[in-house]
Amino acid sequence: MLYLAIDQHRKQLTVNLRDDSGEILVRRQVSTRWDRVREFFAWLRTESEAQGGFVTILEVCGFNRWLMEMLVEYGCQETVLIQPTERSPQKTDHRDANALGELLWVNRHRLLGGKKPQGIRRILPPTEEDAENRQVTELRRRLGAQQTKTVNKIRHILRKHNIEQECPTKGIDTKAAKKWLAEMSLPTIDRLEMDQLLDQWRLWEAQLEEVNVTIEARQEKHETACLVATMPGAGTYTSLALASRIGPIDRFPTPGSLANYWGLTPGCRNSGETDRMGSITKRGSNMARFLLGQMVLHTLRKDSYMKNWYKKIKKRRGSKIARVAVMRRLVTILWHMLKHRQPYVCGGPPEVKRIQSFYQQSS
Repeated sequence: MLYLAIDQHRKQLTVNLRDDSGEILVRRQVSTRWDRVREFFAWLRTESEAQGGFVTILEVCGFNRWLMEMLVEYGCQETVLIQPTERSPQKTDHRDANALGELLWVNRHRLLGGKKPQGIRRILPPTEEDAENRQVTELRRRLGAQQTKTVNKIRHILRKHNIEQECPTKGIDTKAAKKWLAEMSLPTIDRLEMDQLLDQWRLWEAQLEEVNVTIEARQEKHETACLVATMPGAGTYTSLALASRIGPIDRFPTPGSLANYWGLTPGCRNSGETDRMGSITKRGSNMARFLLGQMVLHTLRKDSYMKNWYKKIKKRRGSKIARVAVMRRLVTILWHMLKHRQPYVCGGPPEVKRIQSFYQQSS
C-alpha cells in the first residue's frame, strides 16, 4: 500500500508519497493544469497496482471537490479529509505535506481497519444533495448580509443630515419609506449614493426571493430538515442549513459528539494541579453556531421549561454563558430528535414531563 499526502493550492499540489515502511518515495509539486495533474495520477495508479493501491490524506478547503473526484477516478481506495491544524511557525508547503504524510502513515492500520484515527479531526465529505444545500444556504446568508450592509449605509446618509425621524413610517423597509427615500432632497453626491444604494437594495431583495423559493423547494423534500423545522425558531432556511451540516446522525455516538463537532464544548487547560475550563472551542461550522444563537431567542419565548432553566444559569453565571448553555442543550435535543425520529416538544416528551412532575411533587 502507498500513502499519499497532498497539500492543495490553487496552482499546484504539493505531494508526499510513502510506502509501507514509511520511506518517502516522491516529494514534489504538481501543477493543477489538467494535463500535468492527470499525468501524475496516471503514473501513481500504475505504480500503486503492484503495491495494493493507495490511500490519500488532504486538508479540507473550498475547492476539494474536483480533486476528490479525480482520486476516485484513478483508483484511490480511501480519501481522508481532515480539518486544518494550527499554523506552524515554520510553514512551507513541503513541510505541511510531510506532516500530513506522517499522520496518514502512523494511522494506516486504524484507517484500513475501519477504526477512528488518532490525532486527526476527520471530516466526512457531504453527499451531493447536502453539498448543494450547504451552498444555497450559504448563498442566502451572504445575500442577507449584503442587504443589511446596504440598509445600514442608507441609514448612515439619513443620520448624517439628521432626517431619519422625518420618515413617514416607523421603518425604512416599507413601500412608503422607499418612495420617500427616492424623492427626498439631498446634496448631489449623497443623492447619487442614495440612488445606487436603492438600486442595490432592490437587487438584493429580488435575489433573496429567488433563493428563498429554491430553499423552500429543497427543504420540503429533505426529511431531516422537516424534523428540525419543528424546533422553535427553525424556519425553512434555518432547518435546511442545520440538517445539511449534520449528515447521518449515526456518525455521532453521543449528543456531546454533535456539540463538539459544532464547537460548542468548552476548551480546557489541565496540567498537574492546574485545572482550567475555558470558553467554547468554536471549531466547526460558524453558520450552525450563528443559527443556534438566533434560535435561543425563540426557544426562551415558547418553551417555559427551557426559560426557567436559562434563568437559573443566568443568575449564577450571567446571560452570555446562559445563552451558550441553551445552545448546547438545543444541540442535545436535536441529537435525540434525529436519533429517535421525534419532533420537538416544549418541556420535553411526555415521559420526561412525568418525571419532572414527580420530582416537583416530591420536593
